[in-house]
Amino acid sequence: QVQLVESGGGLVQAGGSLRLSCAASGSIVTVNDMGWYRQAPGKQRELVARITRGGTTAYADDVKDRFTISRDTVKNTVYLQMSSLKPEDTAVYYCNADLISRTNLFRVVAYWGQGIQVTVSS
Repeated sequence: QVQLVESGGGLVQAGGSLRLSCAASGSIVTVNDMGWYRQAPGKQRELVARITRGGTTAYADDVKDRFTISRDTVKNTVYLQMSSLKPEDTAVYYCNADLISRTNLFRVVAYWGQGIQVTVSS
């Protein structure tokens, strides 16, 4: 069994900061890319940031100057440091990990967390 558990969400005022964490656990062999996605009401899910096992990062244009993604490969944990938050950042944030598990050694499978609410008040 593999699970991803997000933490660190909540309610903040515009201009504030939050740090999201996501820990992958279970029968994991290798975690490749990890990332954060978000979905606001009435909108499609969108990529926020991704990071490879080697630490290469990619960001959505609207968060590039404000958010930082990082990871601890030993702990299989990915973080999203969010600063200068705006009301339009309000969404459910989902953690993603592309990984190989002990029960499926021949392919990389995408796993998702349950989502965590981030609300930014104006």
